[in-house]
Amino acid sequence: MIQITVRKDVPGSGHIVLLATTSSDFGRYGLSDKEISHIQTQIEAKIALITISQGDRTIFIQPVDLTNTDNKEKENVRRNAAKLHQHLAQQKVRIITVADAVEKPGLTIAFAEGLALSNYQFLKYISNKAEKQHSLAEIVIAESSVSQSDVDGLNYLLAAVYKARDLVNEPANFMTPVQLADEIETLGKDAGFKVQVFRKTEIQDLKLGGILAVNQGSVEEPTFSILEWNPANARNKHPIVLVGKGITYDTGGHSLKPTPNSMDYMKCDMAGGAVIAAVFYAITKANLPLHVIGLVPSTDNRLSAQAYSPGDIITMFDGTSVEVLNTDAEGRLILADALSYAKRYDPELVIDAATLTGAAHRAIGEQAMAGMSNAPREVMERLKDCGEAVHERIAEFPFWDEYAECLKSDIADLKNVGGEYAGMITAGKFLEHFTAYPYIHLDIAGPAFLKATDSYRVKGGTGVGVRLLFEFLKNY
Repeated sequence: MIQITVRKDVPGSGHIVLLATTSSDFGRYGLSDKEISHIQTQIEAKIALITISQGDRTIFIQPVDLTNTDNKEKENVRRNAAKLHQHLAQQKVRIITVADAVEKPGLTIAFAEGLALSNYQFLKYISNKAEKQHSLAEIVIAESSVSQSDVDGLNYLLAAVYKARDLVNEPANFMTPVQLADEIETLGKDAGFKVQVFRKTEIQDLKLGGILAVNQGSVEEPTFSILEWNPANARNKHPIVLVGKGITYDTGGHSLKPTPNSMDYMKCDMAGGAVIAAVFYAITKANLPLHVIGLVPSTDNRLSAQAYSPGDIITMFDGTSVEVLNTDAEGRLILADALSYAKRYDPELVIDAATLTGAAHRAIGEQAMAGMSNAPREVMERLKDCGEAVHERIAEFPFWDEYAECLKSDIADLKNVGGEYAGMITAGKFLEHFTAYPYIHLDIAGPAFLKATDSYRVKGGTGVGVRLLFEFLKNY
């Protein structure tokens, strides 16, 4: 894990990145008049990155466009940091200082964030780790307005994103439902939040019918992890509940998925559960004054002689009967049990995160998550604003009652799939049936796992949702 530190002054040696404009005061950074003139000419020519070599150190000047909105400029800075990271990796740079020659708060933090997120690697199963390991080990932020608490918060958040990425990148033959619960318990011991894990016997005793049905075809036992952070200074009378889908592998069951570009990536179907676990790590380390509950139902969805089948009718935790018409619509079944279970906490808000539908992925691609809400308008707007701030954006879809009509069954209370269209919305409406509180549904199917690196969102698990939910809870 890369370490970010802070200092008030700019060191006289070592590699430096200056975030700058033509009007920046370059004289205090050990640059000659000739170098300063060259830099200003290059910035005016809109050169993306300017390099000044001073023998044993390099000064990188990263131009900043202050005519952009704050959110856009911070995202530009993160993405520029990802481009610089490629150069630093090639040059085997170990320590880099990021300095503020713009005097606009937040930009050095954003640049450090982009560098650190770009530095992530999953090398657990690589034999020659030393050859592939990125060299960058420390980022120093040199800015008087950045406090130690700012940097501590960033370090906690980045560690959480790394942990979420690690969980998603693990193969399914390691990351079983029991292993996922064990990983959550380890995070809880490290950070300081409580974890209770229900195993198969407790799940049977609770009659969590959705989890049990999906688990029928598996040799792995299901788990239901309950996370809690409840500090003495919690400001909310009723808890916020976060729910994450924990399908550790999804074949589609009898409604079998094709392998190319589908089943071969289905180790990532527990990304929602990974996000919730990682968010708990971050909010606990940051000591946020909120009472938060986390629920992570987990199983895999396999095909066997015992597997549940299209046409089956199952009874959910809350007593709702569901006609299963597609066994590949399994995530909503385990989430529905968790959402029903959440009622016992009398929550003021429930948010779930799930790689739920291909429809969401097809509709908006990998640049955003699909969002639906019956929560008060201002709550959803705040969450969307947080998404814009950290560039984990939410494309909000309508949540009209008419979309629930196609979920009606002739022989049960509900069907587990809707019609041909708007699959991401009908899936959300299915889940809403099991709620009785303000509710926000986040379908992260598109951006949760990438097949190619996109700037600081590296190939594989992205941890999308961790930064969004941490920002939302931090400002709640």
